[in-house]
Amino acid sequence: MSETNGIDRAMVLAAGLGKRMRPLTDTLPKPLVEVDGRALIDHVLDKAAQAGVMQAVVNVHHLADKLEAHLAARREPEIRISDERGLLLETGGGVRRALPLLGDGPFFVLNSDSFWIDGARPMLSRMAEAWDGKKMDVLLALASTATATGYDGRGDFLMDAEGHLSRRPAGEVAAFAYMGVAIMAPALFAGTPEGTFSLNVLFDAAIERERLFGLRLDGRWMHVGTPQAIGEAETAIADSTA
Repeated sequence: MSETNGIDRAMVLAAGLGKRMRPLTDTLPKPLVEVDGRALIDHVLDKAAQAGVMQAVVNVHHLADKLEAHLAARREPEIRISDERGLLLETGGGVRRALPLLGDGPFFVLNSDSFWIDGARPMLSRMAEAWDGKKMDVLLALASTATATGYDGRGDFLMDAEGHLSRRPAGEVAAFAYMGVAIMAPALFAGTPEGTFSLNVLFDAAIERERLFGLRLDGRWMHVGTPQAIGEAETAIADSTA
C-alpha cells in the first residue's frame, strides 16, 4: 500500500447508463463489462486499493442490483453505496449526494470505466503526492491524445508549465484529454444545488479562480467507450506486457 498524502477515500462514478456500450449494457451495468478478464470497476478499485484508498463510495443506478451484488465480494477498499435508483444525478450531483460519506478531506473521483496502464509509478500515488490544497481545488489526471487508445476526440484541456488548466478553444485541438480521474476538495461543492449537475460546472469555476490543475499520465490511457474498444484495450495490454 502506497502513501497517499492523507487521501484515503474515493468516489467511484458507476451510475451511468452506458448507452454507447450497448448491447452489452442492455443486461449488464457498464462497470461490470470485462476487459482482460476483469470487470472495469475492479480494475479501477484495484488501483485505488494499491494507492492506499481505504474506503470507496460507489453510486448506483442502472441495473444497480447486479452491481451491488458484485461489489459485495470485495474486501479492499471497503465499499459504501450511494443509491441513485430514484434519480440519476450526473457526475456533480452524484458526488454532492455522497459527500457525507466522503469525509472532510480531499478525495479521489474515479470514473468506473477509467482504464489505464501505469508508467514507472502508479498514477494515483503521483496525484496524491502532487495535491496541494493551498493552491488547488481540483487536480485532474490527463492523457496525451496522441498516444491514447480508443480515443478520437480533439482533447479537453491546455496545460501551462505550472500545471494550470484551461479549456480547449472551440475549433482547436488540445494535447490532453481528461481521464475520468481527479482529486477534489469538498469545499468546492459549497453552494451547489441539490439534484442533477455536471462536474464540468465545478471544473470551470476552478479555472476562473486559477485553481484547476492537471497531471500528465506517464503510462497509457485506454478509452473503453464501445464494445469495439474492449478488443483495442486488450491488445494494448498484451503489447505492454510482451
